[in-house]
Amino acid sequence: MREEWSRIAAIYTRILETPNQQLDRYFTSFKEFAASRPLSELRTSEEVAAVADASSENGGHLNEGEHPDAAEPSSKPVSAGLTEAEELDKYVAIREEMYKKAKEFDSKIIGFEAAIRRPYFHVRPLNVAELENWHNYLDFIEREGDFNKVVKLYERCLIACANYPEYWIRYVLCMEASGSMDLADNALARASQVFVKRQPEIHIFAARFKEQNGDIPGARAAYQLVHVEISPGLLEAIIRHANMEHRLGNLEDAISLYEQVISIEKGKEHSQTLPLLYAQYSRFVYLVLGNAEKARDILVKATEDLQLSKPLLEALIHFESIQPSSKQIDYLDSLVDKFILPSTDSSNPASAVEKEEISSIFIEFLGLYGDTQSIKRAEDRHAKFFLPHRSTSEFRKRHAEDYLASEKAKVAKPYSSAPSPAQSLMGAYPSAQNQWAAGYNLQPQAWPPATQAQGQQWTPGYSQPAAYSGYSGYASSYTTPQVPTSVPQTAAYGAYPPAYPVQPAFPQQSYAQPTAAVAAAATVAPAQQPASVPQAYYGNYY
Repeated sequence: MREEWSRIAAIYTRILETPNQQLDRYFTSFKEFAASRPLSELRTSEEVAAVADASSENGGHLNEGEHPDAAEPSSKPVSAGLTEAEELDKYVAIREEMYKKAKEFDSKIIGFEAAIRRPYFHVRPLNVAELENWHNYLDFIEREGDFNKVVKLYERCLIACANYPEYWIRYVLCMEASGSMDLADNALARASQVFVKRQPEIHIFAARFKEQNGDIPGARAAYQLVHVEISPGLLEAIIRHANMEHRLGNLEDAISLYEQVISIEKGKEHSQTLPLLYAQYSRFVYLVLGNAEKARDILVKATEDLQLSKPLLEALIHFESIQPSSKQIDYLDSLVDKFILPSTDSSNPASAVEKEEISSIFIEFLGLYGDTQSIKRAEDRHAKFFLPHRSTSEFRKRHAEDYLASEKAKVAKPYSSAPSPAQSLMGAYPSAQNQWAAGYNLQPQAWPPATQAQGQQWTPGYSQPAAYSGYSGYASSYTTPQVPTSVPQTAAYGAYPPAYPVQPAFPQQSYAQPTAAVAAAATVAPAQQPASVPQAYYGNYY
């Protein structure tokens, strides 16, 4: 309406540089528009000025191969003295190359774009497929290496995914890796102060990020915000804060932090964090200070002040298992006995599964360090309290499965030297159960099928069920203390309280869709594949 033809041409140029689904229509429309107006009306003032400057520098004549539209990059040489029609053709040809590049790029991203069902913000969670698509799309754009496209896609992503800290964290790390600290700081401030300010993981990440960039007061402030306002008593924040003070050489501050938090948690009724706090405090004292006696005293005091719990007993057993001195077997046996025995105290939160797991761990401990009498006493206690509760239906089912497997093995034996189905079935059960069967003069098939949790509790090395994976780091992490050096922080922080799901770092995790071959294999033999455990997006970014 205002007849500003040069601005219309500039808009067309921007459109033809941008991949979109209407590129063909826009390019056709642009050619019709360019043919309807003289070239002098299509050029912007900047392009006209650039052509004039180029002409004056060359004495008013263009060198051979130089295009009149100096502001437009062109790989095609043009000769001097072109007519206006030829110049217009070159003008359109430049835009046509832009259009072809955008068209080619659009063909690469069309799958990602089609999978975006909600490009706008909404408080309802996005489905897993769409979250994975955003990660895949970001991976692709980052590989392309065009920084402007990377920034634009992150900003688009964070409209729909504004409530997901992992995308903000990924954005910050990407900008940091590219050297754009201003954009990284801006994204971190928007996340921690506006969009996900009530989620503790963004503040824990901010503390780590600021520490690495030399902003120690900012890191302390981020941790303090979590301790006081966001999630008081959050175990991961306490551990990371104490470890930071240790790295800075402030051991007294780190110890004071543990003691202050333990004191606060004692004032709470039925604190779920307190046993883990004692265990982590003992671990810190042993590994960092090298003081085994104080570390043991912390755990012993915890057993006296608190109700016995699985994580506390497990930590104490693991601590004793790596001590070079004599083991306190009698003391541990009394604690395990007190934990397992039926009690009229209804406030005891320990379940039958937890009691059986502790009994199994203690039996394995005695297998390494106990004598025959202590082992017999523990095994008799285990058999008394846990073996009679096995389900009769499970026994019959297991017996039937073993019988069918053995019959199939007899048929297959003459034709194959491979392991029989019966052997495969027996191999699927924990070896410790077979040892129990032999010890009580029972046949292996007399045992009911073990659940996944039961199977894991019998494996060597004190490995724990998935729900308690956060505690399994004690045996491996209670190594010989080294006071002068710092302790790696990635060993035992994978699965702390359910109130704070940890998300791993950058990746990490592949979000590519399964291939047809993999899907077919999963369909043919689902029973032969272990069940996969869902993983949080970028959960290991620390």
